[in-house]
Amino acid sequence: MKRRWICLFWAVGSLLCLNACGKQETMAETEAVTDQVIELTVWGGEDDEELLRELFASFESYYKDQADFQISYQAQSESNCKDVLLGDLENGADVFAFADDQVAALAAAGALDPIEHAEEVRAENLPASVDAASVDGTLYAYPLTADNGYFLYYNKEFFSEEDIRSLNRMVEIAAKGGKLVTMDWSSAWYVYSFFGNTGLEVGLNEDGLTNFCTWNGTDGPIQGVDVAQAMLDIAASPGFRSCTDEEFLAGVKDGSVIAGVSGVWNEVAIEEAWGSQTGAAKLPAYTCGGEQIQMASFSGCKLIGVNAYSQHPEWSARLAEWITSEDGQTLRFEKRGQGPSNVRAAGSAEVQESPAIAALLEQSEFSQLQRVGGKFWDPVTAFANGMAQGNPSGASLQEQLDRLVEEVTAR
Repeated sequence: MKRRWICLFWAVGSLLCLNACGKQETMAETEAVTDQVIELTVWGGEDDEELLRELFASFESYYKDQADFQISYQAQSESNCKDVLLGDLENGADVFAFADDQVAALAAAGALDPIEHAEEVRAENLPASVDAASVDGTLYAYPLTADNGYFLYYNKEFFSEEDIRSLNRMVEIAAKGGKLVTMDWSSAWYVYSFFGNTGLEVGLNEDGLTNFCTWNGTDGPIQGVDVAQAMLDIAASPGFRSCTDEEFLAGVKDGSVIAGVSGVWNEVAIEEAWGSQTGAAKLPAYTCGGEQIQMASFSGCKLIGVNAYSQHPEWSARLAEWITSEDGQTLRFEKRGQGPSNVRAAGSAEVQESPAIAALLEQSEFSQLQRVGGKFWDPVTAFANGMAQGNPSGASLQEQLDRLVEEVTAR
């Protein structure tokens, strides 16, 4: 790590400061200094503030005899943490949460160093989460969750187990009852669902930066225009609405939304609104090209990183370990409903009994680890927004898909 160190020696009646000691302090030496103030900045999701502050308090209490702490929290979305951090790396957070698809770029930019106790971290976490936190077999971050995917929430008052097998059927039921089924088509992350099991492909090239994409394909049994038309058919129903996660939750609470695609982070809020009528299941199939296509999903993990430029790397690492420990992840599940990556926490009876975790596991058969380059997001969002609005431009679907692929695969 890029570190600046000041080695402190206590002499009779005075304190002498020696700059550029050149030798990294051991943690034991750091612990011997009890009057220092350790200032750490932590970035986390906006909804994690209460949880993180509780973890900060327990961390400070545990290490109170070793140092005084000033730990500050700043809200920062995990989805674009990389861009914000790399914009000013030396002044960025000491500890930060981020989505696993950013780990390679952060490591390549020098923002992350390999984890020192990698074997211990590997042993304590689910293999898939360790893989998600690694680049070419080297571990660069601490796994935090193993649940960064999505599935179907539904209100059992309105749908049977048979109904939830078909998105088109669910939308039809919602329309008849003056209700809504929702999904966020303004996020390319969710839009992958329609293309993922069709034989049309998207992914990273070997350079790790650019994409390949065949979503405009015309040769297979399911063509790109079939998917686009299927999306238009769904959007045309008064029983469907494309809306953000926040709008979905608002609709759940006011009763207008009776089903929607989301993730485990909303389980607690949905159960508060729907109570015993809360249902969760894998994504349904949808009608496309005369067939029933099982909807796919992107999967992934949330990770905790330690800034390679932190002025307190050992304490930053200890705080990252505290946040991602078994106890920390158990508390996260209890307060936020997020699925642990820690093996012992994930194996607890409480986690195993969660309907949302069960649905995520059911959907995992049809999921793919999110690995796409930066040019994937905007073109897919623009295309899907057009479909959600009923294709207001009037442009041919093939032309729009050709443009989408051209932009997604641009170098």
